[in-house]
Amino acid sequence: MAAREPPPPPPAPAEPDAAGGYEAVAPHWFYRKVTDTRERWVPFSAQDSDRLEEAHGSGKDDEDLVVPTSGGRYDVHLKKRQRVAVYWDEEVSEVRRCTWFYKGDKDNKYIPYSETFSEELEEAYMVAVTLDEWKKKLESPSREIIILHNPKLMVHYHPVAASDDWGSTPTEQGRPRTVKRGVENIAAEIPSGEPLQIDHLVFVVHGIGPACDIRFRSIVQCVNDFRNVSLSMLQAHFRKAQEQQQIGRVEFLPVNWHSSLHSTGVDVDLERITLPSINRLRHFINDTILDVFFYNSSTYCQTIVDTVASEMNRLYQLFLQRNPLFTGGVSIAGHSLGSLILFDLLTNQKAAPEEDERGRGGSRTTLSNGGVEEVREILQKLELSEYCDVFEKERMDRQALFLCTEQNLKEMGIPLGPRMKILHYISSKTETQDQSAAGPGAEAASPSQRDPDSTGDSRSCQYRDVGLGQVSANYPQLNYRPTIFFAFGSPIGMFLTVRGVKRIDPNYSLPTCKGFFNIFHPFDPVAYRIEPMIVPDLEFEPMLLPHHKGRKRMHLELKEGLTRMSVDLKNNLLGSLRVAWQSFTRAPLPAVEAPAADAEAESDAGAEKQPDTKPEEPPVAKEETPPINVGRLNGGNRIDYVLQEKPIESFNEYLFALQGHLCYWESEDTVLLVLKEIYQTQGIPLDQPLPGSQ
Repeated sequence: MAAREPPPPPPAPAEPDAAGGYEAVAPHWFYRKVTDTRERWVPFSAQDSDRLEEAHGSGKDDEDLVVPTSGGRYDVHLKKRQRVAVYWDEEVSEVRRCTWFYKGDKDNKYIPYSETFSEELEEAYMVAVTLDEWKKKLESPSREIIILHNPKLMVHYHPVAASDDWGSTPTEQGRPRTVKRGVENIAAEIPSGEPLQIDHLVFVVHGIGPACDIRFRSIVQCVNDFRNVSLSMLQAHFRKAQEQQQIGRVEFLPVNWHSSLHSTGVDVDLERITLPSINRLRHFINDTILDVFFYNSSTYCQTIVDTVASEMNRLYQLFLQRNPLFTGGVSIAGHSLGSLILFDLLTNQKAAPEEDERGRGGSRTTLSNGGVEEVREILQKLELSEYCDVFEKERMDRQALFLCTEQNLKEMGIPLGPRMKILHYISSKTETQDQSAAGPGAEAASPSQRDPDSTGDSRSCQYRDVGLGQVSANYPQLNYRPTIFFAFGSPIGMFLTVRGVKRIDPNYSLPTCKGFFNIFHPFDPVAYRIEPMIVPDLEFEPMLLPHHKGRKRMHLELKEGLTRMSVDLKNNLLGSLRVAWQSFTRAPLPAVEAPAADAEAESDAGAEKQPDTKPEEPPVAKEETPPINVGRLNGGNRIDYVLQEKPIESFNEYLFALQGHLCYWESEDTVLLVLKEIYQTQGIPLDQPLPGSQ
């Protein structure tokens, strides 16, 4: 037979034709991907290709059938042969049902022929195999010649410009290219596909600028890498749970706010005032570094937090529509400035009203007339009585009013002026309640009036705008309660300190999120710790993230071994020198007659000096054995986690500083911690606990 045995995963087996040795080719579906003007054809997973082929074979090509692919993140419109992104904006990709391929010029990658011409090639191949008549010549629509010499040798000739003037035949023109039949013969890497079951949803918010890694890729591409690493980590560390069908996978969706910020017209304003010299550097600064300053501007901070919150809410609703059986939790992750944006949003979330009522010992299930009357009194106080009917129609009580956002009021038809009055009243009242709830030990004094060393007056994260020094903005509410907040390479600690927050109350926790992990690379210049702000009087190292293969990196073990060896050598050398010095300085006669007290004093002196020679090892043991109380910000668990640097990175910290800030997207250790903590909330452990992990 012409087709060789395909490598795994094999395509659907073709049925032999009754006419002879011909066997129908097994098609596979591809989509065209364009990156930086480079075009390549990428195969769908075996799972998605089978779905597309099944839909194609259903005979409903006249209808616009839509087939979800890539875990539901892309839809394929079968009639239009288009692949469309579901959750974010992306250029539409062409889709092909591929059977015949030729080798390209630039990178030796195989390119599929069009579906129509592939059918012609397949017919010619079937005739050649059936009748055993080879040397068949076919001309493609672009006047390119394909010659079928035999089942294993088929070539493609490109026409050369102006060569026809010399009378040469097309088969003599250009350099021949290899032609292959069937996807199994082109050595394409075809993924098997993703589990259909989604256990948890994670929204990922990027940092400054449109590029998220050292290769200047977008947040969508970086999150794709993060997701792919998570799939491989699930297979490596949750194999038992997968085999028992206890888990599926975790979905990661990117959240983009940079494009919305820079579409406000601010780039045009910046361009007018930007100097013409060092143009590329100035453009880079305007497009990236200035995002930090934009976030510290009340005008653009509002734009950013509105975009992030509304985009996460939109993605959440769209995800639920497409996955109606989803019952898992939702977590959020932020990189660099994105983590600060999420932290500020989370500190300004309001707990559910029913929880507040339950905390007071009561539960209110119906709307009381008293609540409506309170709203009427508030509106009269603000001289907005004409809007009482609007609020009564929407069945607004005091609690509902205090949960209102500007968008809610706008949808109710409240004009801008009254909206501002109502929002200012809500903000001032909420701030007053927060300060009174903090207790007498935390007075509402200005930062300059507080004693930084006083524990009673220490600043607490529960003082929202004033206490945290956040930019004055109306922080929107999320439509869900995040399970865990992951911060990658985060400057949260630095921003809190700059805002005047020297300490975080150990009893403070985020209102709607009980988990918080601050993950960073040791050489990341943007990352800062959180735990020393909660426990300032105790010096301790962050938790070292175990390597995903279950041990410390070799160079770190070697470094620790050399350190221990040098300490032992130092102690032994000092001990030998002390003995030699004592024997050298000992007087012959008085030493014999000396009372035993002198010898005891000498031995006591040696015992006193002994701790000076071995102070270096015990603190390490003491650090790890007793549990460290780092407050309730992460439910009593550790917050700061540091990655292990790679061997090459340990040669020079400065060379790899930038890479240290952008390494998280492909870091197996980071991804494994995220998966471990997410599945731990569901009671599903790792197959084998990693050494050093909690």
